[in-house]
Amino acid sequence: MSKRTSEAFANAIEIPEPNNLEGGGDEEEVFEGSESDAYETPAVGGDDFMHTDDFRRLFVGFVMADSLVAMRWLDKKWHKVVEKKLTELEDEPFGKIIVHGGNDISGNEARSAVRKERMEQVTKVVFLLNVTKVGDRVCKYASILVVVDIPEGITSIGNGSFSRCSSLKEIKFPKSLTAIGIQSFYDCSSLEQVDLLHTHVQELGYEAFFNCTSLREMKVPDSLQTLGTFVFFNCSKLVPSTINKQDSEAVVAYLRSIQ
Repeated sequence: MSKRTSEAFANAIEIPEPNNLEGGGDEEEVFEGSESDAYETPAVGGDDFMHTDDFRRLFVGFVMADSLVAMRWLDKKWHKVVEKKLTELEDEPFGKIIVHGGNDISGNEARSAVRKERMEQVTKVVFLLNVTKVGDRVCKYASILVVVDIPEGITSIGNGSFSRCSSLKEIKFPKSLTAIGIQSFYDCSSLEQVDLLHTHVQELGYEAFFNCTSLREMKVPDSLQTLGTFVFFNCSKLVPSTINKQDSEAVVAYLRSIQ
């Protein structure tokens, strides 16, 4: 971090000196996740302290979640500390869900009363860096979520990832996307448009867009090869009544004919 950036952070928020922290004083403090077992007391009040991992861990404890998301784009040393803090915030009901690597949600957990209550508060999805998959059922039952912007680097959307997101109207897909899983957008009844034309999607899973009753426009890429059954079942506005919506291949053939 440059000296100017360090000064900006120092001016933005008052950071308590390590020896004045609660529980401080003569007793040494060991920070969880520290690369060394023994805590070395930093140079108090000096610029050297502002370039240590201990300062970074102290700093992120005072930063709001929105600011933490922006801070992911700082150098790698900040990136590591910030993403750890964001992951710790995942269980807090502050209106966001954090999508990170390996956060598949089981069917039983997704249906639990505690999980459903939390998801009903979610208004924003935050993706951590270097994530390649949207986890299974990670946003299921996010009933007031309206917009999702999936970043580049994501290659697959898991099973039931956005299932029953009944208010979801807009979703931006990355070019890197290659697969949409089983029931990924099941019962997303407010979803009106899906544009996959710029992506590398090769597969749409079983019931991927099942009961998306408001879906009226969908663009599919030439790369699409594998279709599960009932992908577009009950998507009543997507194709003419003469086309069997239970026949996924027939629906895709029609969509390609009007692109």
